[in-house]
Amino acid sequence: MAEIDFSKKLTAADDILLRELDGEAVILHLGDESYYGLNESGTRIWQLLVDSETIESAVQPLLEEFEVDESTLRSDITNLINSMMEKKMVTLS
Repeated sequence: MAEIDFSKKLTAADDILLRELDGEAVILHLGDESYYGLNESGTRIWQLLVDSETIESAVQPLLEEFEVDESTLRSDITNLINSMMEKKMVTLS
């Protein structure tokens, strides 16, 4: 698992399609037709990550919304981003 620089901005790839239903989301990569499913918590994390100026700026709101310690949250964010980067669904800038 690669370390993630939390000072970077997470950006959704241009060739993905996201659909939400009842708080959950499916993200389809149009290039290779792979998909990624997110439960309600994952969908909320995704929303805050892509809407925030940096990954770091999403941490505090997520800590306030979810009952989780900071190290667990950072680990979960890192795992999610690494997984989505492997599928070429997001980039960091």
